[in-house]
Amino acid sequence: MKDAKKKRPSVRTKGPTGKKKGSAGKKKRRSTAAPPAEYNMLLTATLCLLALGAVMVFSASSTTQVLSDGNLSNSTLFLKRTVMYGAIGLLVMHLVARHGLVAVRRLTPALLVGSLFLLLVVLVAGTSANGASRWLGAGPLQFQPSELAKVALILYGADMLARKPKMTRSVSDLMPYLLVVGAACLLIMAEPDMGTTMVVAFATCAMLVAAGVRPRDLGLIALCVGSLALLAAVIEPYRMARVTGFLSPGSDVGGAGFQAAQAKIALGSGGLFGVGIGDGVQKAFYLPEAHTDMISAVIGEELGLFGIVGVVGLFSLFGYAGLRVAQRAKDRYSKLLVAGLTSLVVVQATINLFAVMGLAPLTGVPLPFVSYGNSSLLTTLFAVGLILGVARRGTAGAGKLRVVEGGRSPARKRSRSNRGKSAQSRSGSGGNRGPRRAGDGRRRRASG
Repeated sequence: MKDAKKKRPSVRTKGPTGKKKGSAGKKKRRSTAAPPAEYNMLLTATLCLLALGAVMVFSASSTTQVLSDGNLSNSTLFLKRTVMYGAIGLLVMHLVARHGLVAVRRLTPALLVGSLFLLLVVLVAGTSANGASRWLGAGPLQFQPSELAKVALILYGADMLARKPKMTRSVSDLMPYLLVVGAACLLIMAEPDMGTTMVVAFATCAMLVAAGVRPRDLGLIALCVGSLALLAAVIEPYRMARVTGFLSPGSDVGGAGFQAAQAKIALGSGGLFGVGIGDGVQKAFYLPEAHTDMISAVIGEELGLFGIVGVVGLFSLFGYAGLRVAQRAKDRYSKLLVAGLTSLVVVQATINLFAVMGLAPLTGVPLPFVSYGNSSLLTTLFAVGLILGVARRGTAGAGKLRVVEGGRSPARKRSRSNRGKSAQSRSGSGGNRGPRRAGDGRRRRASG
């Protein structure tokens, strides 16, 4: 009987490779789990926009290249550069999504300081084009520091607001971050580049909303930013001409309003399904910067309303998936980072599309993933890699942001439910036992 009661020796099961099944096997199965739906939506939208961008950059630039020098061999110049930098950007996106989230947060101060330093350098030794000094380098190796500064400011803000959540209580507490953003915006405006400054301002405000800043403080910040933007438009004649051209489109069609008027003609010529890829006329003779800032007009002419709706749909899918990732992220830093980077991409796309459609003044902002621009493409794919990295990490129920998640914060809900339970327990302890009769205590003491 004693022998029968003895424990039987445990049998160690081994997998097909001969290793013991245990926690390592569980970790392996967990790591090979399928990514969430938001990950697939973000990746699909990004790849579709990149493919569309390569096609439309070739269509918009090949004709102008042939007309400028009469050589067919240069017609694929911008396409080759787009494909090359797109491949590099996709590799960076893949590496950052898998291994770079922690390292990027650790390197955020260096990225911020480096981007601010480059913004100073570009004012002194930058390459000038169309009256603006925004690039460092020459030829195909040019780099635009303001593109790196956009992402660095979001990284810095997410890290600071995650480490110091009490900063959102008032504007004075937010001042350290706002001063850094203001300094970067002043350097970008000095290039001059008001479009990028607007993108940074709107993306920063979107991240502050996600962090839970009070509406009154947001209104005060928006009032200050709007006043400075109006002042910047008034003191520069070409900016004021763009504003007046937007308010009165037919007043100066041959001057400041020429580009906006030609963009509207291109959109109107496309009709429902467009004139066909490569068959557009506006890009060749009338539409300046067709392969960069005005590529949305080329899409409207050659792919019609169907193409514009497709572009808007892809950016809407990107924005929805990004905000869902922010909503379901595990920690406050990840939530703020994804909310800021998603807003950065969506805000830039919105400004570009609104300007081309005549719903906003022209600002010279490229369409993310689609317009030709090496710096913009690399930094945007780097930002997408960070969002995908957060999406790969899965979800968590704790630490949800009040604004991104919607409704009350879970801490408040728990405190209210705990107060309700304690009140119920107090009322139950006194009420469920009924009235105490005289002599009960004496009986218990006598019996004890």
